[in-house]
Amino acid sequence: MAQLKTWISAFRLRTLPLSISGAIVGSSYAHHLGYFDFTVFVLIIITTLSFQILSNLANDYGDGIKGTDNDFRIGPERALQSGAISSKQMKNAIIINAVLCAVLAIVLVYVAFGVSQLINSLIFIVLGGLSIYAAITYTVGKSAYGYKALGDLMVFLFFGWLSVLGTHFLFTKELNLTLLLPASAIGFLSTAVLNLNNMRDLETDLKSNKITLAGHLGIRNSKIYHFTLILSAIGLMIVFQFSISFSKIMYLSWMAFLPLLFHLKSVFFIKNPKDFDPHLKLVALSTFFLAILFAVALIFHNLQPENFV
Repeated sequence: MAQLKTWISAFRLRTLPLSISGAIVGSSYAHHLGYFDFTVFVLIIITTLSFQILSNLANDYGDGIKGTDNDFRIGPERALQSGAISSKQMKNAIIINAVLCAVLAIVLVYVAFGVSQLINSLIFIVLGGLSIYAAITYTVGKSAYGYKALGDLMVFLFFGWLSVLGTHFLFTKELNLTLLLPASAIGFLSTAVLNLNNMRDLETDLKSNKITLAGHLGIRNSKIYHFTLILSAIGLMIVFQFSISFSKIMYLSWMAFLPLLFHLKSVFFIKNPKDFDPHLKLVALSTFFLAILFAVALIFHNLQPENFV
């Protein structure tokens, strides 16, 4: 039982809602346009969660064997760091999860495109392969991009653009560039979560030769960057909703902006790195809350009588 709890902890459950936020936005907009398949949706969610768990395990392994996760680290103690899971066990778990991700991605592509759309299938299989590679190499290997200040860019691309636009394409078979606005918003919010993590670990990361964007910017400029990410995300969502003929019920999703705005006020005054930690969960859940409200508003919009005429 203790070992099971350790593995569940290594999965980092608090990161999972954020990982599917983009998928919810892309799926709900496809549903709004009249394209939806419940089986595809379930496979998207399961596959996305599997990718996130793979990333979390690889991050635990990479930072653990490099010594980045040490006694001076501020955040939650990691499985490899604590010795509860050996490096061999974690490596085997990563391999098993990578295979599972690959199988799920292939099944998803097959269900979404069948055998007739070969080019689309090949493109998404390649994207799946790149996602697995990116999940592992964030901290694993000598060329780990998380140690070269590229984590922010990759999170924005994978959690934002690929998640929203890719999910929408799986339903509609069309690339809808209008969705770049909400896709960028989700990407910015996801990047903000990483930035909070990096601000919290700024000093210990630098001592471990882990170079993050926050490490380059310093704490003051990282806060300015953080404000820019959050406010840009809010602005993009508002612009998107005003640019399309939605009913006023879409304003329901704006409720998710309130905790984000209060969050910014708190972050401005933080001096102790430990105080950044609770805000990771707040921003992650606020992003998930925004995606859910966005989906609910779209569904209710479609149910309005005038939309059946």
